[in-house]
This record gives sequence, structure tokens and C-alpha cells, in this order.
Amino acid sequence: MTDRKHTVAVLGCGLIGQSWAALFTAYGYDVIGWDPAPKSLSAIQDQIARSRDQVRLPEIARLKRGSFRLVDTPEAAVASAFWVQENAPELVPVKLELYERVEAAASFDTVIASSTSSLTWSQLATGLKHNRRFITAHPFNPPHIMPLVEIYAADEDVRRAAVSFFKNLGREPVVLSRDVVGHIANRLASALWREAVNIIAEEVADVAAVDAALVHGPGLRWSVVGAHMAYHLGGGPGGIEHYIKHLGPSQERRWSALGTPRLTPDVCDRLVRGVIAEANGRSVAELEADRDASLLRVLSAREQR
Repeated sequence: MTDRKHTVAVLGCGLIGQSWAALFTAYGYDVIGWDPAPKSLSAIQDQIARSRDQVRLPEIARLKRGSFRLVDTPEAAVASAFWVQENAPELVPVKLELYERVEAAASFDTVIASSTSSLTWSQLATGLKHNRRFITAHPFNPPHIMPLVEIYAADEDVRRAAVSFFKNLGREPVVLSRDVVGHIANRLASALWREAVNIIAEEVADVAAVDAALVHGPGLRWSVVGAHMAYHLGGGPGGIEHYIKHLGPSQERRWSALGTPRLTPDVCDRLVRGVIAEANGRSVAELEADRDASLLRVLSAREQR
């Protein structure tokens, strides 16, 4: 018999869904997965096992690993789950159709969480009859490694429950006061990449130089302090108030100099050629493995602070 309190449904078992499943099973939850496209159970289980070995667990969570199985319908996946993590394509009609099926089969108090990166709670909640239990819970990829989960929930009790759920999974939930396209992190990442593309479009530097400047400069600093705190420290003993008062005008001048590039064929060609050159023959799989190994080392170092 399935223990509902320890059962999570993962709808959509692509890269994000498999990563979520690795995290959930690492912490002892049994996962029931569903995907609209035929998938090999053994292949998914192998990937989940590889990712699960990368999950950083407290000693108390090392007692039991959860199971993973695939079912043929989303109804079967959610029927005995207390939590649903949806990872369907970023298309409102697709998600709303899926939610209709989920609501018909799930228990009344099951939380339905969407991993959406580009859609908002308001766009998606309109399709649910009981939308108080619906939240957006956007992870940073890959979810089994990256701690961030951005949460928006209209209901305060569900919001608190979601924060508690993800904290108990070793995540760092951040709560939005209102729903917005791109949540927080993707808006920041999009603003940064816009200027990174502009630098290429304006022929200021090449792709490798832009990436190196970020990784060895602000990216390294941002891994331990956020953007606002970095400027607080940049203000010296007077902190952020001093910085804004004395350096705010120069900051505004820099903002006014930022670009709004277009992804023209020429710019796209230069981006693609630059990234391929920077990859230096390494496949996407090899680059992902290098990224994940580096992230784990960074997380390990952060724990020593």
C-alpha cells in the first residue's frame, strides 16, 4: 500500500523531472512519474541514480532512499501523492489541460507545484477549480544540485507548507510577494545575458572574454553575497547609503550606457561560433558534467564558511 505522506508525483520526466526525482528519492520520498512521451524506465532510473549520488544529504537523511516508478497516466501518478511537481512544456493550454486531469484524480489537499520558468501563477491558476493549493515552484537547473527554489503561492498556509517542504529537502526557498514573468533569478539572468549579448553585438569583446570576466569577477563574488549586499560592501563603512549618495549618479550613467541588442542573424552567428570555440571540442554532456562537478565543489566550499 502506498504511503501518501511519502509519495510525490512528478509529471514530465525529462531532464528537470528526472533531477527532481533524484532529489525527492534521495530524501526518502517514493516518486511516481508520468511522461506523455514513451520513455525507458531503466534509462530514467539510471539517470536518477547518477543524479541522486550528487545530492548533498545531511546524515539524518541517509537512512532510506525512496523508489521510482512510471505509470501510464497522470491520474495514476497523482492519485496517492501529497505533492505534485509538474514539469510540462511551457505552454499554457498544455498545462491547463494537465491540471484538469490532475484535479480530477488528486486528493483535495494535494499541493500542485509547477516548475514553470516563464509563466506566472495568474496565467496558470485560472484553469484550476481549487487554485489555493496551486503554487509555482521554479528551480534553478539542475534542481538536485542547485539549492534555489522560487515560490509564489496565493494562499498563506500553502506558502508556508511549501517553504517547509523545500527546506526539508535541503533547498533555499525564496518567496515572491507577487507573481511576475521570470520570477527573480531568471529576470536577473536575462538582464545580465542581454548585456553579455550586447557586448558581442558591439564588438567590445568575444564570447570567451565575456564568460571569463563573469566567472572570475562578479560571478565569484555573487556566489557568496548577493547584488545588493555587494554594493553595500562597496560603500565602505557607510555601506549602501553612502554608495547610493556618492556613487549613485555614476551607476545611473552606466545603466544608461547598457544596450538593447537584437538577435539578428549576424549576432546569432557570432554567439554560436564564440560558444563553440569556447567549448573547445567538448560535448554538451561533457560540459554539463564539468559544470555539475564544479558546482558541487563550490557548494562544499560554501559549507565551510
